[in-house]
Amino acid sequence: LPPAFPLLPQGFLYTAPVREQGNIYKPNNKMMADELSEKVVHDVHTKEIDLVNRDPKHLNDDVVKIDFEDVIAEPEGTHSFDGIWKASFTTFTVTKYWFYRLLSAIFGIPMALIWGIYFAILSFLHIWAVVPCIRSYLIEIQCISRVYSICIHTFCDPLFEAIGKVFSSIRATVRKEI
Repeated sequence: LPPAFPLLPQGFLYTAPVREQGNIYKPNNKMMADELSEKVVHDVHTKEIDLVNRDPKHLNDDVVKIDFEDVIAEPEGTHSFDGIWKASFTTFTVTKYWFYRLLSAIFGIPMALIWGIYFAILSFLHIWAVVPCIRSYLIEIQCISRVYSICIHTFCDPLFEAIGKVFSSIRATVRKEI
């Protein structure tokens, strides 16, 4: 390798980034990390949960990003006392933060249960009812399409060829008379 790429003691070009926070499935534990690197797990129930970025697909970017400035604003010339403004900001922000935490603590697990059941039913119906019905329909319609194609080629093709031969002998000329 060129000198611009010095090798590390283990022979790697770079070190794998170490995550600062652990999580419930992969804590920041060297021994456990070594065990996990030995076996590759592809189970969706044990995949790593990112406790920092909890909306990686940006589902709620346009819905719930509401800050104090989005709700309350004082135009020029109409300002309350600075202390009132600061207290209002703090009250709004802390109330929104803790009330959301309280609601998610009370209703988060039951709602996760409800949505889990709903999507399980939806997946079950899609896998065991919708897709087999569609596949069955496509198999049956393929048989019907073959019969339809045979009928078209048997009855319509000779008719259209005959009509084509009749009209093929017609010659049209355009003359311009002055």
